[in-house]
Amino acid sequence: MNLLLHLNEFADEIARENIEIYNEASIQYELAIYLRGRLDNIYKIQLERNIDYFNPDSGNYKKKEMDIVIFTPAKKEKQCVELKFPTQGQYPEQMFSACKDVKFLEELIKSGFNECYFMMFASDPLFYISKGDNGIYKMFRREKLIKGEVRKPTGKKYEVLHIDREYKIEWRTLKDNLKCFTIEVKN
Repeated sequence: MNLLLHLNEFADEIARENIEIYNEASIQYELAIYLRGRLDNIYKIQLERNIDYFNPDSGNYKKKEMDIVIFTPAKKEKQCVELKFPTQGQYPEQMFSACKDVKFLEELIKSGFNECYFMMFASDPLFYISKGDNGIYKMFRREKLIKGEVRKPTGKKYEVLHIDREYKIEWRTLKDNLKCFTIEVKN
């Protein structure tokens, strides 16, 4: 299965206005429907699946539930897709949350998942236009790299993530102000 190809084709369908999205849940449902129509029926596709189902010793993960998980019944093949579509501003918090999703996917890869992907959609230009690009903003606006040490910019400032690899952000225009990027998280 080439999940990345399917994710890119899903974004193409949004760009062609064959699929309408309006919040994160709509992306989750529409993507699950899209994948069910294209993947071999040996794969199970589930939403908001708890990590305990795959790894009973799941106490050290950044999150407990996966947005979309695709797997074979014997669980030999396991893929995860995490999604983000902030619609209420909160730029630094949502950017940090995106980095947290990437870290979670790194943890899944280390625990035996075959493929993991992160997709972020944004219709608010302040997520991707270079304006006030210090701190976490520069990852999404100027450098376009999720990497290294990421500090939570608000609230519990002591929360720090350590991203193991570098992930290039390539914002792609789908329509009007709606942009997205997809990254593959690897070992």
